[in-house]
Amino acid sequence: MDNRNNHQSRRGGKSTIMKYQNLIKSLPYSYPFLFVDALEHIDELSVKGTYTFRENLPFYQGHFIGNPITPGVILTECCAQIGLVCMGLHILDKTNALNNNVSLNIVFSSSEMEFYKPVYPNETVTVYSEKVYFRFHKLKCKVKMYNAAKELVCKGILAGMIIPTPE
Repeated sequence: MDNRNNHQSRRGGKSTIMKYQNLIKSLPYSYPFLFVDALEHIDELSVKGTYTFRENLPFYQGHFIGNPITPGVILTECCAQIGLVCMGLHILDKTNALNNNVSLNIVFSSSEMEFYKPVYPNETVTVYSEKVYFRFHKLKCKVKMYNAAKELVCKGILAGMIIPTPE
């Protein structure tokens, strides 16, 4: 993000934070399957968000016994929720494709992920996503996840569709 955009975000601080919080509240997920705590930036080209994998999440009980780590499929889901769904909803909102008489069908269509580091309970990760394309309600993005030490955890290409349908 360039300094001009960063300055604008700080200048519009509270309204920007509220907009991000409202976007997170509109996601079709809840505990224990909501993997977005905060959005730090979002526009039509990119998004940056964070999530902390709390130690009480149910999958840690059996993955792995005595040495819990976050499953790769959950890391992929975290990247998809921040990098695809949040960005897709933002794009659709900007194009006025969303209104009160519309429900959303969200479909994850493809992933190609590479994993480099484990994520342990109580670790906070940051997901960065850049749009490759958005057309015909299909969004494709390059995603990267980093741990708190700024080490690359995983990266890849994810795609999905958000299809508004009249209720």
